[in-house]
Amino acid sequence: MTIRLLLIDGDAVFRDHVGVQLTRAGDFTVTALADGRTAAAAGHDAAVLDAGLAAPSAPSLCANWRAAGETFPVIVLTPPDNPAMAAAALDAGADGWLAKPLRLADLLARVRAAVRGGDGPGVALGPYQFRAGAKELIAGDRPIRLTEKETQILQFLLAAAGQTVSRETLLGEVWGYAAAVTTHTLETHIYRLRQKIEADPAEARLLATEPGGYRLNI
Repeated sequence: MTIRLLLIDGDAVFRDHVGVQLTRAGDFTVTALADGRTAAAAGHDAAVLDAGLAAPSAPSLCANWRAAGETFPVIVLTPPDNPAMAAAALDAGADGWLAKPLRLADLLARVRAAVRGGDGPGVALGPYQFRAGAKELIAGDRPIRLTEKETQILQFLLAAAGQTVSRETLLGEVWGYAAAVTTHTLETHIYRLRQKIEADPAEARLLATEPGGYRLNI
């Protein structure tokens, strides 16, 4: 599946770099714009917006698209440590946010998970079939129940296609902009997830810890 992505960012260097890298990923076609004045929502599968856009602002674009019945996922890029910008966009209808500076792998994972998530017949994940919509893994004929957070963690890691996803991205995307959430919360969920999916949780092979984050061996 080719994902038709609308990228709107006023930073020409960032916009051109990300547009080229997403296109090179192989499953994206990118329409890159400096602002939202000429942005047509129709014909896109997802949008990535800079939170600092001038009129129309990112929240205004999100609100207008939702009012027009557009349901494609919208990801907003915010300055570091600015939960207010993220909150404004989410309140207007955005589906998630990432803080700049960001890793391309994290953006790829976030967009792929947003576009492709849902109830399908299952995605191969090591010895399991992962059914995100049902919040479960299937091993043979045995279902392994997952919590909502465990499901979301696996979605983002799976969408990264074997690349490392940072702890900050997982915290921001799975728990939103809740200031009280810490890396300890994420580590606790990773521990519990490994108890369910690893043959030997002490020697994790499927859900690996990497410098700065986590990766699925798929």
